[in-house]
Amino acid sequence: MNLTVSATTATANSTHLCVEIHRTSSDFLAYIYILAFIFGLIFNVLTLGPIWQQVRRQNILGIFLLSLSISDMCFIFTMPLWINYYWQNHQWKLGVTSCNVAGFFYYSNMYISIFLLCCISVDRCLVVTHPLRSQAHRTSCCAWAQCVAVYVVVVVLHIMVLFNDNLTDAHDDINNSDRCYETYPMESPVALFNMIRVGVGFLLPLLVLAVSYWRVLATVGQSPGLSAQVKRKVRLLSFGVIGIFSICFAPYHIMLLARSLVYYRSKSTEPGGSYCQFEQNMHLGFSCTLALSSLNCVVDPVLYVLVSNGVQEEVKMFFTRRRKTKMESCVLTSCNRGKPNNNLI
Repeated sequence: MNLTVSATTATANSTHLCVEIHRTSSDFLAYIYILAFIFGLIFNVLTLGPIWQQVRRQNILGIFLLSLSISDMCFIFTMPLWINYYWQNHQWKLGVTSCNVAGFFYYSNMYISIFLLCCISVDRCLVVTHPLRSQAHRTSCCAWAQCVAVYVVVVVLHIMVLFNDNLTDAHDDINNSDRCYETYPMESPVALFNMIRVGVGFLLPLLVLAVSYWRVLATVGQSPGLSAQVKRKVRLLSFGVIGIFSICFAPYHIMLLARSLVYYRSKSTEPGGSYCQFEQNMHLGFSCTLALSSLNCVVDPVLYVLVSNGVQEEVKMFFTRRRKTKMESCVLTSCNRGKPNNNLI
């Protein structure tokens, strides 16, 4: 019995001594999540109405955009938990269940966004390269089926991870220190799962994006029927998609792959060893790339909604109707000023 307790204590201590957290870095990460929360909430709320109008018109892009917005909003509503976590200097004081929920929405949103971006890129590739043949397959039912399939696959996989993930490894009763999804040293199943995540969840979608937009750019460049302005817009959008995808998701997955490979090559994971020193040096950078990935909830509505002509018109019409209604209300109020209110007599 004493041996078991001692082993548990040693594991808990080694888990937390492997990486030391600095208060300054925690505050910096908290500010990043605060900005992502504020701007992500504002942009998604402002664009939700115009997106819904596109969905009602059975616009294929609108269906993908709505699915992105739903995923982003679910993640945004859990973001205050992460803000509190970093504000408390990487101390999770809300229990293991809330950590499960926060992590589930965080990583589900990341990969739902990645695969929906792939769906959008493939759809646009088909529209540009095979405009006639793609009409039979580009239906609203097909778009909804793709979105549902992405949601189901990602959610089911993450539920399986939750059932097999032992988050109590990051719980330290002795030092009164809890961390959420920050278990050091890394375990073998986690390292293997991380490498699969990088391959299937990032490298494969990146390849699909690159090939799709390469074909789009090649076709648009050889099309004499498109104006220079349209071609320029298609190029900017294509480069923007790949650029944002690379900025938000590439750094995190590259560092995740590096951590997993170093773990497999390390002979010792004891505190003070080469592996723990590597994790200590990588911790701030890795945490920053994870925070950078949260900015996709800000980028999604900006990149796809504001660039789209149809949604631009919806936004203009929405604010024009509001301005017109307000002006009419002011005119009626000024006209009735000084006249008796017959309804009150």
